[in-house]
Amino acid sequence: MSVENTSIQGITLYSHADDFRSHWIRFLLAEKQIKYQLIVTDHEDEDLASLNPYNQLPMLVEQNLKLFSAPIIAEYLDDRYRQGKLYADAPMMRAEQRQYIWRLENDWFKLADQMLKHADSLNVEQKQKAQKELRETLISLTPLFQHFPYFMSENFTILDCMLAPIFLRLNSMGIDLPKQHCRPILLYCKRIFERPSFAKSMTAQEKNRYNELLNME
Repeated sequence: MSVENTSIQGITLYSHADDFRSHWIRFLLAEKQIKYQLIVTDHEDEDLASLNPYNQLPMLVEQNLKLFSAPIIAEYLDDRYRQGKLYADAPMMRAEQRQYIWRLENDWFKLADQMLKHADSLNVEQKQKAQKELRETLISLTPLFQHFPYFMSENFTILDCMLAPIFLRLNSMGIDLPKQHCRPILLYCKRIFERPSFAKSMTAQEKNRYNELLNME
């Protein structure tokens, strides 16, 4: 494990060096300007196993609380630290956000998991099927990015925190979107990647790997 920040508010985040779920939470923390201790580790770390029965990342520790589900961590942080709210307060809008998070986790994130597996455990046929499915889904959903600066919203929300790390990794997943047809998605990515908090949320490994995408033309 390695420590990249200094603990100030008593939050410790165990994070993978290059993982979209961990990046989602780091992006949220940077966007809300919450200071925390970052411990970069991986799923096989023995110390993580002693803290977390699922060896799951990211994991957040604050006082006696341990959370190891990214959606639960995200909602906890937004409720606990009220500045720059990312979830809606209105019950109907908040329920809709939760439903989108559930759908993205069960659809896009599971496909990304298949495509971003280590070469030793990668199933090529499964990867190709996942590439086709996610590419076609994004192409068909391009109109959703056409009418608002953020994902179906005039304001930056938790859904943008969740989507940006996936979009950053499209090339790594082998997904190349048609530039003309998917221009609204590419412009959306440019807006999100240019946020100071997005660059701040990245680990050194991610900056080295995705640096060219932070300066999209």
